[in-house]
Amino acid sequence: MEILQRLSYNLLLASIFILASSAMDPYSEALLSLKSELIDDYHRLNDWLVPSGGNAAPGEVYACSWSGINCNKNNTIVIGLDLSMKNLNGVMSGKQFNIFTELVDLNLSYNSFSGQLPAEIFNLTSLRSLDISRNNFSGHFPVGISGLRNLVVFDAFSNSFSGSLPEEISQLGYLKVLNLAGSYFKGPIPSAYGSFKSLEFLHLAGNFLTGNLPPELGKLKTVTHMEIGYNTYEGSIPWQLGNMTELQYLDIAGANLFGQIPKQLSNLTKLESLFLFRNQLTGLIPWELSKIIPLKSLDLSDNQISGPIPESFAELKDLRLLSLMYNEMNGTVPEGIAEIPSLETLLIWSNFFSGSLPQSLGRNSKIKWVDVSTNNFIGSIPPDICSGGMLSKLILFSNNFTGNLSPSLSNCSSIVRLRLEDNSFSGEIPFRFSHLSDITYVDLSRNKFTGGIPSDLSQASKLQYFNISNNRELGGVIPAQSWSLPLLQNFSVSSCNVSGNIPPFQSCQSLAVVELNMNGLAGTVPKSVSNCRALERVDLANNNLSGHIPEVLASLPTLAVLDLSHNSFNGPIPVTFGDSSSLLLLNVSFNDITGSIPSEKLFRSMGSSAFVGNPQLCGAPLRPCVAILGSKGTGRLIWVLLLCAGVVIFIAASVFSVVYLQRGFRGQWKIVSFLGLPRFTVNDVLRSISSAESRETVQTQSDSACKAVLPTGIIVLVRKIEWGAKRIRLMSELITRMGNARHKNLIRLLGFCYNKHLAYILYDCLPNGNLAEKIRMKRDWAAKCNIIVGIAKGLCFLHHDCYPAIPHGDLKSNNIVFDENMEPHLAEFGFKYLQQLNEGSFPADSNKETDEFNRAIKDELYMDVYNFGELVLEILTNGKLTNAETSIHSKPTEVVMREIYNENEVDPRTSVQEEIKLVLEVALLCTRSRTCDRPSMEEALKLLYGLRPQDSNITPKAGRL
Repeated sequence: MEILQRLSYNLLLASIFILASSAMDPYSEALLSLKSELIDDYHRLNDWLVPSGGNAAPGEVYACSWSGINCNKNNTIVIGLDLSMKNLNGVMSGKQFNIFTELVDLNLSYNSFSGQLPAEIFNLTSLRSLDISRNNFSGHFPVGISGLRNLVVFDAFSNSFSGSLPEEISQLGYLKVLNLAGSYFKGPIPSAYGSFKSLEFLHLAGNFLTGNLPPELGKLKTVTHMEIGYNTYEGSIPWQLGNMTELQYLDIAGANLFGQIPKQLSNLTKLESLFLFRNQLTGLIPWELSKIIPLKSLDLSDNQISGPIPESFAELKDLRLLSLMYNEMNGTVPEGIAEIPSLETLLIWSNFFSGSLPQSLGRNSKIKWVDVSTNNFIGSIPPDICSGGMLSKLILFSNNFTGNLSPSLSNCSSIVRLRLEDNSFSGEIPFRFSHLSDITYVDLSRNKFTGGIPSDLSQASKLQYFNISNNRELGGVIPAQSWSLPLLQNFSVSSCNVSGNIPPFQSCQSLAVVELNMNGLAGTVPKSVSNCRALERVDLANNNLSGHIPEVLASLPTLAVLDLSHNSFNGPIPVTFGDSSSLLLLNVSFNDITGSIPSEKLFRSMGSSAFVGNPQLCGAPLRPCVAILGSKGTGRLIWVLLLCAGVVIFIAASVFSVVYLQRGFRGQWKIVSFLGLPRFTVNDVLRSISSAESRETVQTQSDSACKAVLPTGIIVLVRKIEWGAKRIRLMSELITRMGNARHKNLIRLLGFCYNKHLAYILYDCLPNGNLAEKIRMKRDWAAKCNIIVGIAKGLCFLHHDCYPAIPHGDLKSNNIVFDENMEPHLAEFGFKYLQQLNEGSFPADSNKETDEFNRAIKDELYMDVYNFGELVLEILTNGKLTNAETSIHSKPTEVVMREIYNENEVDPRTSVQEEIKLVLEVALLCTRSRTCDRPSMEEALKLLYGLRPQDSNITPKAGRL
């Protein structure tokens, strides 16, 4: 009975719906049908309902009151449908569109519609505007768009279309806006695209377009804005583009174009923006470009352009941006450039410019950003460079500037970043930090400054990075309130002849790096250092510090490196350091430390070099602490020792004989231990390896790797190498360098056993797998930052803190392994280099530093940087994008950014978008096609300095920013 009642109720509801539908107008019915096809998770179409009672006036359309619906004045015809930005998704059948014969505007943008674009849309012959941008429509573009004879605007930006560009679209005589950018269109631009009669805006960038640019584009006499870059064309820029006389904006960046810049582009007398960066353009910059009087932005960076900056550029009075960085240009900067009144940004770094900067630079303009680093400039900083009151970035590093800094810099209140390192500036530092309220970054290292650190440094309340190292005559003391800066993360004052005491540490909650080594500091380390809970690295080596080592240092939760060597510290090593989960290196060598080295495993892993030079210090890894016995005790001890020695020799000889026979008389085995390998005999290790080799080989890292269990139960990863006797010295030297490379983000090489024919290399075996296994795992942004920065730190250490540098050689997701805290470690570093040495395919003698050896190492380092960029891309996209050439350099950055934001489910209300953008920019730099254009890992890590999520703890040392 109950079932019958329910069935009757459902039939009644269905009858009511049918009656309502029969009374409904066809527009509303079609829209409800469309709604039924869509997925509306955010209920943006909730008001698409039939009014209760069906009381619409005769002839009127119910839907005219619904959101996104626009009707004529009488509400009898739907003329506009706007579903933009409603977070809708799903696949449209298109069957409903036949009803909307009078539709003028259709906007489906900013949603996630997928599948093929319904060809039925092309039956809407009254359409004037069709916007399907920022969706995921895919497949070949449907045939039939030429039927939209009245179409004025067609925007299909950022979809997933493939195949050829639709040639028939060129038949639309009224079309003014055509945007097909950010998809996967292939093949050449149709020459028919030069036949548009009314077109004003053409955007085809960020596809997979190839072939030559059609000269017919020069016939587009009405186009004012053209973007066709971020594709992979062939050939050069057609000179016919100079005939597009109405053009105001031209962007052909990242397009693989070569040849010279056509001087005919000077005919574009209405052009305001010209972007030709990231191509392979050569030759001189045509002086004729100075005829384009309205030009505001000129970016020719990242090419192979040579020669000087044309003197005639001084005539470009409206020029705001001049970017010529990453080229092969030379000569001096024309004085007239400084006279351009509108100039805001001058970027000419990484060229071969020389001479002095124009001394009037900044006097006649409100310049904001100057970067002339990595050139051969001489002379002084223009005295009025900040007189316009707008200068925020002044980046002059790696030149030959000399002289005193201009006092005007002291009053440059707008400055945010100041990088003057690696020059020959001298004299006192004239800054009054109380006037530099916005400054965040100061690097004055590797100069010849004197007069000490300005005493009001603590007034720079936004300062995050301060480096004045390697100014050997600087002198003075560390200002008393230096540690009170709330945002300060890096404080580097190494090799500056600084004296006095280390001031007390106050509110230093952000401080991560303190480098005060190679100075004349005296006194004790303040116990208030315990307030600095973010400290990662403290280097106080080579000073005159004394007293006991503060036990509070052991309580710092992130401290990884503590170097107290070459001082006068006394007393014992605090045993509480053994409880630290973060400490990697404690160097107390060459002090007056006494007592025994604590027995915890951490200290044994440090190696003897961390403890030598303390005559009254004993214990592993130094000499054992043996009690002084009486004469009888001494005699008794000698007999016991002799007896034990005999037993040990007998056992060792027996085991050696067995192993020797088992190994087929392959020669005497030796073992070399590094930090972290317990003191086993060579036979202990060989027995473990023999047992491991009989089991299945580990596939996670290399086919020649296996796991072995040492006698104490420690699991190690073993790599096997067969070598010739002639290669033993070179290869063992390299393995030793690899074994002494210690960093938080490198897997530890523990030691190696070898004879004349064979070597076994022993590594830490980490428990949490590798990145390749986890790349598709969803992670929050902080976790991704931690992985990216950890990889960058490890690679930077290999490239810049090891001498000679050690190339990784095989940086990929398989070779990033995780410890128990999911901290990334670089595995397999140097192994490719080792194999090449073994095969004789790599220049062998690193000691002689031959040109061939240096070139080979440099090439490997550049490849590491490229692979790092691709690895970053892989992490950003959860493994979806891997090839930088096809996935980021071939598309506009904004398209790639949107894909990455979507993949990471970014909340636009947070700062994560800016952080992702910064990381992507690093990936773009690292994967530049020309090796000389890529940053060093030092520079890449410095670029990541602006990234500071909670868990990333970035503390780079040098580079561009």
